[in-house]
Parts: sequence; C-alpha cells; structure tokens
Amino acid sequence: MTPPPARRRRTGANGAPAPSLPRRGAVRRAQMITTYGVGSLIAVDHESFVVSGLDGADEHWRSDESPRISERRLARLLEVDYFRLPPASEDTSKDGVRVRRFPIMHSCPECGELRRWHQFNPPPGRSQCGACGSDLVPSRFVIACEAGHLDEFPYWHWVHRSSAGGTSTAGQCGGTLTLRSSGRSSSLRSIIVSCTCGVPEVSMEGSFRRNALKDLGLRCRGTRPWLGTSVPADSCRLSARTLQRGSSSVWQPVLKSALSIPPWSDGRADPLDEHWAQLRELDGRDAVKMCLDFVFKNKPPVPVDEVMALLAAEREEDPEGDGTPSFDRRYLALRHKEYERLRAGNDERERSHKEQFVCETPLGDPAPLVPLGVTGPMLVKKLREVRALKAFTRLADPDSTTEGKEAALSASPLSWLPAMEVRGEGVFLRLDEDRLEAWAGSAPVVARAERIRAAHERLLRQRATEPDLAPPSPAGARMILLHTLAHVLITQWSLDAGYPAAALRERLYADEGMAGILVYTATSDSAGSLGGLVAQGEPARLADAVRGAVHRSAWCSSDPLCIESEASGTAGTNLAACHACVMLPETSCEHNNTLLDRALLVGTPEEPSIGFFASLLA
Repeated sequence: MTPPPARRRRTGANGAPAPSLPRRGAVRRAQMITTYGVGSLIAVDHESFVVSGLDGADEHWRSDESPRISERRLARLLEVDYFRLPPASEDTSKDGVRVRRFPIMHSCPECGELRRWHQFNPPPGRSQCGACGSDLVPSRFVIACEAGHLDEFPYWHWVHRSSAGGTSTAGQCGGTLTLRSSGRSSSLRSIIVSCTCGVPEVSMEGSFRRNALKDLGLRCRGTRPWLGTSVPADSCRLSARTLQRGSSSVWQPVLKSALSIPPWSDGRADPLDEHWAQLRELDGRDAVKMCLDFVFKNKPPVPVDEVMALLAAEREEDPEGDGTPSFDRRYLALRHKEYERLRAGNDERERSHKEQFVCETPLGDPAPLVPLGVTGPMLVKKLREVRALKAFTRLADPDSTTEGKEAALSASPLSWLPAMEVRGEGVFLRLDEDRLEAWAGSAPVVARAERIRAAHERLLRQRATEPDLAPPSPAGARMILLHTLAHVLITQWSLDAGYPAAALRERLYADEGMAGILVYTATSDSAGSLGGLVAQGEPARLADAVRGAVHRSAWCSSDPLCIESEASGTAGTNLAACHACVMLPETSCEHNNTLLDRALLVGTPEEPSIGFFASLLA
C-alpha cells in the first residue's frame, strides 16, 4: 500500500520512472476484492488510510502487476470488457495499490490536541506530533451516508452545538479542540471533547443516534475521499450517520460472480475480449469475418464459425420478455444457464486439457438418494469462478441492487473491474421437483416462509434510497430450504472430509425451474483441487452426508430458544438459525447468513411435518 503525496510526478527527468512511493503495509491479493477494496478503510500500524479509486488505471494499478483475466459472461453482465487481478503481495509487487490518509482528524495522546494531521507538523515520513513526538491517533469516528459518501466526524459542531446551533463555520471561535478519556468506563460517555474557547466540554454519548447529525443541522456533503480532493463532491442531501472507523458498516463489497462454462471455459475466445463489444454489434457472418480479418490481419485466433457460435450462445442467455431487462433478471438468466450446464455435465474425456469446467455423473447407484428426495448428483471435478467487485455500499445491504445505494469505484466509467479467479472442485445436487412442489405448497410452510420474506422486504425498503424501487426479496420456501441445506452440508463435510468450513462455499440455484445446490472449494490453494470434496458426491457417501447433516440440525445447543424463535438475524430475516447450528463463516454464504430456517429442514416440535426431511427423524 502506498499513499500518494498531494502532488506526484509519475516520471522523473527525461521520462525515467519516478522513485517508488513509501510502503505502508501489505494485504493478500484476494482481500483487495472482499475486505480492503476501493473505498474501504485500512489500518496499518497506528495509521489509517482509504484505498484509492481506479481512475487513471494505468497509473494506479501497474499492468505488469495486475494481469487481465477473462470471463465473458460476467463481463457482459457488468458491462465491462475484461477484469484485472489486484497487484500481488509485497514480496512480488514493485508498486502496489494507492491509498490516501483518512480520516484526516487526529489526536495526540500526550498533549490531547485534536486537529487535522498536517497541523501537527509531523516529521517527514512519520505520523507523530511535532511538539511532543508521540504517535498520532486517527479519529475513531467517521460519518457516512447510504449513498456511499464518507467524511470526517464534525467535532467542532459537536462541541459547539449548544452555542452555535450547528450553523456556524467550523473553527471560527479561534480555539483548539482537545480529546481525552475520563477513564471511568469504556463507553462513549468517557470520551470527552472540549475547545479552548471556553464552551462546556461534551462527551461523545449520543453521537451514534440515527438523527444525531441531522439535529445539528448537518447533511452529507457528498465527499468521496477515495477519489481524491480534485474530484468534485456529489450533490447529496441525505442524513449522515456516525460510525466507528473499523466498523463493517463502513464498507461492504458488492460482489458478482460467474462460473466459466462451455463454450467459454476452454479459454480459446479470450483473445477476442477487447473486440467483443464490436463483434456483438455486427449483423451476419460476412460482417464478423471482415472485422476479424481487419483486426487480426487475416489471422484470427478463432475461426469465424466458432465466433458465430459464441455469439449465438451469448444471445441464449438473454432473459425472455419485452423491453430492457433489469440487472436482477440478467443475473438470474446467467444462473439459469449455469444450472442447465451443471445438469447436463461436461465429460473430461471429450474435452481438451485446457477445459476449465469438467462435470460428470457419479458411477455409483443413485438409489440411496431416492428416499431422501435428492436427485441428479454431479461431480464437478474442475471449475473456475470469477468474482468481480462491482461497487461497494455503506450502511446498506450488499445484496441490494438499488443503484442509489452503490458507490462507484471511479469518478469516470471504466472498461474493467477488479476481480479474482478461483479454481477448484465441487458437488452439485438437486431436490426432487415433484416432492419439493408438494411440500412448498402446504399452508404451514408457506406461512413460515412468508414471515422471512416479509421481514427481508421490509429491510430492503428501509435501506433503499427510494423504497418503491427496492428489489423484491428472493426468499421463498424453496430458496430458504436450499439455502439451509447448503449450510448444514458444508458443516457436515467440514467434519467428514476435513475441510475448514471457510474453505467451502455455496452457490444456490433457487428459482422457478431450478432447485439445485453447488458446494465447492472457495480457495485457490491445494485444498481446492485434491479430489476430497468430489469424493463426497458419490451417491452412497452423499446420502450419508445428507442424513448426518439433517440429524445434526435437528438439535441445537441453543434450543428451545433457537427452534422456537419468532425472529432472529438482521431485522428478523432468519427464524430457527444461529451460530450454534446452521450459520457459517460469511465467506461461505451468498446471503450473509440471512434467509435461513432449519425448521424447514426438520420441522418444529409443534409442527414436525413442515420439515422437508422430517421423515428421516421418525
């Protein structure tokens, strides 16, 4: 990580490369997508920085340190040409990722002054008070709004609120702010802010109230520190809220992913990525051939007939219906195509060694799965998943697709997005459609699923800038059952096959016409490709795993409170689900441990019949 000075020259004399900027720590490459992506805050020793945006991509991410990766289906969904890996770790990176100091407000634990960082006159390359030499402490508090803006906490307005009413210009009193702790407790009441102008000192108690800043007459200024001071602020009149600098609510990634499936998974079409948008607009084989001959000087890397087949395959993923489909519909169409390919399989013997998707039917007799209502197991011996950072949110649901909630990674449109690729293996299974339909149509099941769906839609409306445009909840009996089953299977396989639960990940196919689960390795190390997970997909072993998972989920150490819960999780978006039974590490779950209910697996003491697998417990 390298924070840029206020003004930086990229080249030295005679165009020579400029000296490397000072480093401020290192993070893993994958964390630049999931934890420390653009716009997030990162603590390095006793300093704090915000990861810079992607404007001027060739300057911020060196092309030799952030190679391109291709996934045409996902690139089309996100309307970019390609993806790029974040720079590698400190051992191999010469440049790294740019960061900017944030928050700017710091305090000195020795003299107690609270002011902007540069006003302490720190020594070059050090974050120390120029007067007493103590290490400066970045402000513990920042403010953010639901549109993704981030700003300094208004300490001056907070301490002068009784005399200035929140309307005066900060600092006009001529005094110096100080910050100290009374030491009486660890609560906000013990953090005291004062000003040498003589106004009464105040504590930070109450600063986290939803309307605390609104009551001061303050609104969000629309600042975006990750884009730099040269980028004008967005016009924003939302109410900002106070947050702890290290809170997970300060930055939440909006990740979208896709599996590489035929005809794209052998990599042959990758050289066409830069020209694909142009090829897509052409009409007819002759126009495509002319374009290829011109671009590649009569030596196209892919035959024209194959390019036409790829264009036809891409059009097949267009959702049905009139008009321009929404992002949600296009993303669901992408899942439908994956579901079809997982059901159909892709035999390794018929493919080249470059094939990145190998999915085969197990050799064992599927009869043990029939009484369980499980069907169609497939052994996914090779898969590749690309996860792209589309945007990020603050104070919002990361699964929300409401455009007003997403903060951009750059001030101008990009032709690429940061992404990671994972190669591994997995097991795919489906539930018997007839049995599932009969179960999902029963009144007690519908009523229980409706409670979760209503709570989730209420949460989405609360978090949406425009409640009427909030996306519908995907929660239904089918989806909640599949989601909970995936969680208990991951837990079971972490015990049977020796995988840590964080090394496994779910991918749900729950919609009309789909009722499947893919559990796959979510790491790119050796644990992802040794065959240990694929071996669990043989019918006999899979039947034992399902039985074991159901029996384990029939009892929770928090029962009866857990199974009798009227609402749990964020805003009541779970029912019978807690960390003692079905919840997983957040990296393993597509829905952030929401929309779960093990009662739909095993039933409740009052209504055992609502459990899809209740017969296994009889």
